[in-house]
Amino acid sequence: MNTSEEENLNYLSSLPFTILFIDGNHENFDALNSYPVEYWNGGKVHKIRNNIIHLMRGQIFTIENKTFFTMGGGHSIDKFLRKEGVSWWKEELPSEEEFSEARENLTKYDFTVDYILSHAAPEKIMNMIFPNHAPELRLNLFLQEVMDTTSYSHWYFGHLHQERTFPFNVTQLYENGIVLDDK
Repeated sequence: MNTSEEENLNYLSSLPFTILFIDGNHENFDALNSYPVEYWNGGKVHKIRNNIIHLMRGQIFTIENKTFFTMGGGHSIDKFLRKEGVSWWKEELPSEEEFSEARENLTKYDFTVDYILSHAAPEKIMNMIFPNHAPELRLNLFLQEVMDTTSYSHWYFGHLHQERTFPFNVTQLYENGIVLDDK
């Protein structure tokens, strides 16, 4: 970890709240996976600092009596411009083991959660964003499977760097935060 990253983490860890995040496609997975796997609120995490927590893929967490299914990962369309191990990592897309663990966890919860948090979007949403989109990514197809089989109140994703609302209780987030209803 370089000095700038350490300074950023020190600043973030000084804030008076907990930061939870799922991974996207531009993470340094070597650094992220160097943290030990711990269990927190029902699922696997990497605890970066006491108040900075990576919610791992395919997990279900209970936070303030609400359940959250998490599925990080995304595809870098610009990976040809990036250097492996420096600005691109093959771990940007989930492994078959992560897909399998996600299915197992959803089964344990009878395919019912309050919220779904993903970096990428389900295939149906991708087709709304890009009408001529050809289904090519296993992740988007897996997320569509989750959408088709899971009961949820709302789904949030952020991969495409825009703010939008879609049918099926799906919201794309980019720079704005949201407050979840406490009902």
